Amino acid sequence: MSNENKKGPCCGEQTPTVPGTQPCRGGPMTGGVEFPLYNPAQESGPPVFSPRPHWVKGFVETAAGRIPLVDTSLVFRDISGGWKARWGINRMDYKIPPGLYGVGNPNDTSPVLVTANYKMSFDNLRKELPGLDAWIMVIDTNGINVWCAAGKGTFGTAEIVKRLGAVHLSRIVSHRTIILPQLGAPGVAAHDVRRLSGFRVVYGPVRARDIKEFLGSGMKASREMRIVEFGFLDRLFLTPIELVGIRKHLVILAAAAFIAHLTGLITISLSSLYPFIGAILIGTVVTPALLPWVPGRAFALKGWFLGLLWTLAVIYVRGGSFSYESVFNSLALLLVLPSISAFQTMYFTGASTYTSLSGVKKEIRFAMPAIVASASAGVASWLAGLFIYH
Repeated sequence: MSNENKKGPCCGEQTPTVPGTQPCRGGPMTGGVEFPLYNPAQESGPPVFSPRPHWVKGFVETAAGRIPLVDTSLVFRDISGGWKARWGINRMDYKIPPGLYGVGNPNDTSPVLVTANYKMSFDNLRKELPGLDAWIMVIDTNGINVWCAAGKGTFGTAEIVKRLGAVHLSRIVSHRTIILPQLGAPGVAAHDVRRLSGFRVVYGPVRARDIKEFLGSGMKASREMRIVEFGFLDRLFLTPIELVGIRKHLVILAAAAFIAHLTGLITISLSSLYPFIGAILIGTVVTPALLPWVPGRAFALKGWFLGLLWTLAVIYVRGGSFSYESVFNSLALLLVLPSISAFQTMYFTGASTYTSLSGVKKEIRFAMPAIVASASAGVASWLAGLFIYH
C-alpha cells in the first residue's frame, strides 16, 4: 500500500505465457501451478538482515521458516529518514529488503498486504496496522514507491509472481488472496497473477489509513476509498525533491554567470539574480502547489503563465524606464523568465495525478521547442542591448 528501470524476469527469455518471461525450472508448486518467474537458486525464504533493523521487533515461526515481525510505531529515525528522502538525501538507498514480514500475531488465515520496498511506502503501511494480525509482502521495486513503480514496470505482474514463489506464501497461508494497493493497478495484470500463481488479486484502498476499515468490511472499498486525492499539501510535500532536482541547472547557471562577470558582461548582485531565482521557484514550488487553479491544461503553459506574472512584477519593481536599453532588457526578461518557469514546471508531470505518459510525451514534443526558442530570443535581445548601448 502507498500514500502513495524495468526489471526483467529471472530467465530473461521469451515465452507465450506472459510477454517477456519464460518459466524457470524448479519453481515451487501451488495447487498444480508452477511459479514461472521464481528461481530457487536466486533467492528464497525470509529476508536476511545484517544488522537487524530497528523496526524488526521479533520473529514468528512458519512452515517456510522464521518471518520477521515489524513494529507498527514509527520512531524519530523513521520520520527523519522520510524527510531526508524527500530532499533527495540517500533517496535511492532508502529501501528495505524484499520479502515477507508479519504484523501482530499473524497466522495462516491472516490477510496478505503487498507494498513496495521503498521504505516510506513500507512505513506508511505498517504505521496504519496496530491491532491487526497481517502479513506484508514487500516486492522489489528498486526503492521506488508503488505509484511510480507501477508506471516504471517494477511494481508489476512479473515481480509479484516471482515474490510469491520466493517467500513460499502458499506454504504460509491457507487462503489464496493478496491485497494490492490501488495505485499499483496500472502495472499489474490480475488475471495473469492468478493464472501463474493461484493467488487472487484484490485491490485495496488508495490510502493506507483506510486499510483497517477495508478489511473490517470484508475487503469492500467505499467510493471515498477509491478516490485519488492530490490536494495542496500533497503537492507541496513533493516540491522539495523538485528543488533538489535543479541542482545541476543551478551549477551551470552559476558557472555561466561567473564567467560573464569575469569578462565584464554583467555584474553579479542580488538585484541581477533574484528575477531568475524567482522564476525557478515559480516553476518548482508555486505552480505545482497552485496547480488546479492556474489557467491552462499543459503544465508548461501553467508555468509560463505564472512566470509571466512574475516577470511583469519584476519589471514593475525595477521601475523600467522608456530608454531603448531598458526595452531590450525588459524584452529579454519577458522571453527568458517565463521559459524558465515553464521548463521547471514540466518536471512535475511525473509526480501528478493530472497527467498520463502519452500526454507528457505530447507536451514535451510541443513545449520544448517553444521554450528553447523563447529563451534564445531573450538572450539575443539582452546581447543586442548590451552591445548596442555599451
